[in-house]
Amino acid sequence: MNRIGIISLGRYLPAKKVTNKDLEKIVETTDEWIMTRTGIKERRISANDEKTSDLAILAAKDALKNSSIKAEDIEAIFVATVTPDSNFPSVACLVQKAIGAKKAFAYDISAACSGFLFALTTAKQFIATGMVKNALVIAADRFTTIIDWKDRNTCVLFGDGAGAAVLGKVAQGGILSDYLISDGEGAPLMGVIPDKVRTPFDQALDTAKLPYVVMNGQELFKNAVPGMAEAVGIAAQKAGLSLDEIKCVVPHQANDRIIASVAKRAGIDKERFFINIDKYGNISAASVIVALYEAVEQGRIKKGDNVALVVFGAGLVAAANIIEWSY
Repeated sequence: MNRIGIISLGRYLPAKKVTNKDLEKIVETTDEWIMTRTGIKERRISANDEKTSDLAILAAKDALKNSSIKAEDIEAIFVATVTPDSNFPSVACLVQKAIGAKKAFAYDISAACSGFLFALTTAKQFIATGMVKNALVIAADRFTTIIDWKDRNTCVLFGDGAGAAVLGKVAQGGILSDYLISDGEGAPLMGVIPDKVRTPFDQALDTAKLPYVVMNGQELFKNAVPGMAEAVGIAAQKAGLSLDEIKCVVPHQANDRIIASVAKRAGIDKERFFINIDKYGNISAASVIVALYEAVEQGRIKKGDNVALVVFGAGLVAAANIIEWSY
């Protein structure tokens, strides 16, 4: 029986690099302070004229270039983002137009840093039911546009970028299991909330202060570690595998200390985790797909390997997928 798997991967990362030394010039911090607490050395920042849709389109084109499927044959497009160009139209519709995927329906998914796996699982279900034969799944964010660059607790953490995957039926392997969970009780721990809400008849010229990310880092850490460790364990169990049978774990790249703690709690050697947070920081939903791209590119993942993808994000939301790599 054919299974559903990832056929190809793509990514796009803005050219501009901002190092910890650069941040020392604009906020009270040091390279040592950032490295010790996060493991991040630098991050990518999108250009002023680059929109989230631009990042998504370039990642999509890269994934299609690496695939045997043409844009005009794509039947569904899902974009995971929390920084869309505008409230509407969706980034997914802008991608659909730009790549010429005229057959595809398209919409955005909002699940913060867990967005790519929520979108991946959604796409898999559409293919499994027979509604579509394939799908393009993208994660793209310009997270640096919602950061207060005077707040050293948040501005050092995030970067911009996008990743994409083409999904379809595969002869062997594929996505073996999915696990998604949400806990709205933890919603206040991280969010972007405006100071003022516009009312229907409020036409005053003064505007509300631009909202920025606000987060309780310590409490998020306490939730992220058990959340991710539990998610990968449940996903492996659903796939009928032991954690020892997982060749590579690709986690959300939020913080190196979180990854180390997840590895310890799950009982998995940290050497089996793929980590690239030092180069990009936390690029929200795109973190896990960009890391997966590089793990495959560097030969850390090969055909037949069992791979775990595991993420955690604001909401609170967590997810994990176990994949037997198909190429």
